[in-house]
Amino acid sequence: MNAFSSAQRGYAANAETTQTGRRAEYALIAKLTHRLRATAQTADLHYSDYAQALHDNRKLWSTLAIDVADADNELPEALRARVFYLSEFTTQHTSKILREKASVMPLLEINMAVLRGLKNEGAVA
Repeated sequence: MNAFSSAQRGYAANAETTQTGRRAEYALIAKLTHRLRATAQTADLHYSDYAQALHDNRKLWSTLAIDVADADNELPEALRARVFYLSEFTTQHTSKILREKASVMPLLEINMAVLRGLKNEGAVA
């Protein structure tokens, strides 16, 4: 199973969060994904902006991992495990990107799969 399919399956599953929280989560991930895509396209000219966008995306995923590791988190255990895995993948893959050994596309695909999952669950009208 790759990171993309894990994200798609995980966020397409039932997530028991409030609509307001999900809407905020959607907005944050959408904003970060847009910025990551835009800075990737101009990385040759503005590398520091690209590196900052990668860092912010990694920070988002680290925050999500901390959240799902909390024993009081009400998401289903399987979804929590997938989110944690995606956080680890994002951390490792971001390091590869910064060393110019990998493409940003998998990170964009993961974020887009999460956005689709949030939207399909009625998070965003």
